[in-house]
Amino acid sequence: KGILPPMALFDYTIQGTSGHARAGRFQTAHGEFTTPLFMPVGTHATVKGMTVDELHRLDAQVVLANTYHLYMRPGADVVAEAGGVQDFMGYDGPMLTDSGGFQLFSLGHLMKTDEGGVAFRADDYDGSKHYWTPEQNMAIQEQLGADIIMQLDQCVGYPATRQQVEASTRLSWEWAERCLAAHARPDQTLFGIVQGGMHLDLRLESVRRLRAIEEESLAAG
Repeated sequence: KGILPPMALFDYTIQGTSGHARAGRFQTAHGEFTTPLFMPVGTHATVKGMTVDELHRLDAQVVLANTYHLYMRPGADVVAEAGGVQDFMGYDGPMLTDSGGFQLFSLGHLMKTDEGGVAFRADDYDGSKHYWTPEQNMAIQEQLGADIIMQLDQCVGYPATRQQVEASTRLSWEWAERCLAAHARPDQTLFGIVQGGMHLDLRLESVRRLRAIEEESLAAG
């Protein structure tokens, strides 16, 4: 995964390398963590079967929550009113929210993607219909308030034709640019997502495009 540029309060320092692998330290508004790491999944802002104290005792450095599920229940406005996902969960360490892009993909025929965004019907909740643009996804994740947020991207299944993967890769980097333009919360950092399926050239092109978006943003100040 690429990084769309870290804002104030964030810093990543490489502490060691081995070939293409690297180890580092990442600073966030809620403390630092080292990479690589195991990230416990707290989809609904809770890690099933574990208390927050147990997470600390296990040295869980980052907890992942999911934008789609928190948006559907209890709602991003409820989480924001509680003070953000950390206060809502009662966890004082770094947190990350996934964009919900994979969850939308998993809805199958209940989801339809176009250039503007994703239309979906949440049959796993109340059957309500929604339409997310990259800009709306950023607004929801800003309400949730995690330290690290992810761009909205488009997932494709496997197997998929090269043409399908090319279209997904192109749309994902276009959405990355829109996400970056829409994101304004200085105590969050936005990560881009490398797409390209099993095609190395498309994955490298995805990396190149994300880096170009980052460099253009930094040049623009």
